Amino acid sequence: MPFTSRRAKLVLLADVQKELAELSRSRSAPSGQRERARILLAYAAGETVSAIARQMRTNRPKVERCIQKALDLGPKAALRDLPRAGRSKKLTAEARVWVVSLACQKPKDLGYSYELWTTALLARHVREHCQQADHPSLAKLGRGTVSKILSRAKTRPHKIQYYLERRDPLFEVKSVQVLCVYREINLLRAAKAEDTSMVAYLSYDEKPGIQAIENLAPDLPPVPGQHECLMRDHQYRRHGTVTLMAAIDLLTGHVHGQVVERHRSREFIEFLNLLDAAYAPEKKIRVILDNHSAHISKETRAHLATRPNRFEFIFTPTHGSWLNLIESFFGKMARTMLRAIRVKSKAELKERLRMYLDEINADPVVFHWKYRMEELSVA
Repeated sequence: MPFTSRRAKLVLLADVQKELAELSRSRSAPSGQRERARILLAYAAGETVSAIARQMRTNRPKVERCIQKALDLGPKAALRDLPRAGRSKKLTAEARVWVVSLACQKPKDLGYSYELWTTALLARHVREHCQQADHPSLAKLGRGTVSKILSRAKTRPHKIQYYLERRDPLFEVKSVQVLCVYREINLLRAAKAEDTSMVAYLSYDEKPGIQAIENLAPDLPPVPGQHECLMRDHQYRRHGTVTLMAAIDLLTGHVHGQVVERHRSREFIEFLNLLDAAYAPEKKIRVILDNHSAHISKETRAHLATRPNRFEFIFTPTHGSWLNLIESFFGKMARTMLRAIRVKSKAELKERLRMYLDEINADPVVFHWKYRMEELSVA
C-alpha cells in the first residue's frame, strides 16, 4: 500500500531495520519493545496508523506516540519509555525529621503500652498528631512510607542491640588482678614448676538452675530408613532444679564439684571445706570467683577467720564473669553432657553430674587463658 499520510516518512537504515526485525521476533525481549519494533517496521513499510492499530489490536494514540517519538528522537529511543519527572514529593524535610524524632522515643513515653514501635503504630501516631505538630503533609502516612523514612535515616526502633554498661568503677583494676593470676600460672607452666608450687590456683563459680526433666514417654532410637534421629515425645515432667558448685584447678585441670539444692553461705562454706581437705595444709588456696553475696557474707568471713592465710579470693569485676575460666567449663558441659538430658528424679540428676565430674577428672583438661595476656605483659 502506498504511503499517503501527511506525517513524515520513517527511514530506517539497513542495520537498524535488521535490529528491529530481530527484536520483533525475539522471545526474551520485553513485550512492549517487541510491539514498538513491529509498529516502526510497519510504518516504515508504508502502513497507515489506522492499519497498524488494527493489526496490532491497539489504539491509534499509542501508535502515533511511538511513531512520533521515532521521528523526533530516532527509532532506538522509541523502543523505551523516556525518563519522567515523577510525582512531586509531598513530604517536607521537616516532616521526615519529625517522624524520625518520634521513632527515637519509646512508645510508652507517649502514652502507649508498647515498649518498641511497630511501623503501624508509628504511622497511626503520626497521622493523629501531624496537624498539631504543623506537618499536614503526613496526614495520609502509611506503614510503607514510615519504613522508607526510617531506612534512609538508618534508624530501626523495632530492634534491640544489647550492650554492657560497666557499673564497676574498679573494672580495669580487678580485671588486671585476675589476669595477673593467669600470668603467674603461665610462668609456672613455662618453668615446669606446677608440682612444686606453694599456691593452688582455682577458678570457682556456681551453675544454678540445672533442671531435672523426665520424659513421659520413652525415647525412640534412630532407625535407618524410618527416622534418622532420636525421637522424643513433646511432653515432660519437671522435678525441680539443682546447683553445681565447681572449681577447676588451673594447673592440673582437676575439677572439684558439689551438687546441692541451694547455694547459700552454708553450702559455700561446705565447698571451702572440701577444697581445704583436697590440698596440703602448707599450700595457699587462691580462688578466682565473682561477687555473689554468699562469698562475702558474715558467715563466710567468720569461717575464713578460723582458717587464716589459707584462702585468698580474687574477685572478678561486676559484669566480668567472662574473665573467670570456670565459665568455659560450664559452657562445654551445657553443650555436651547437659544437652537434652532427661532423668527420672533430682537424685538421678545429681548422680549424673557426679559421674560427669568423675569422667572429666579421669582425663583432665587444662584450660589456658590467652586474651589480653600480651597487653598485660607489655604493661
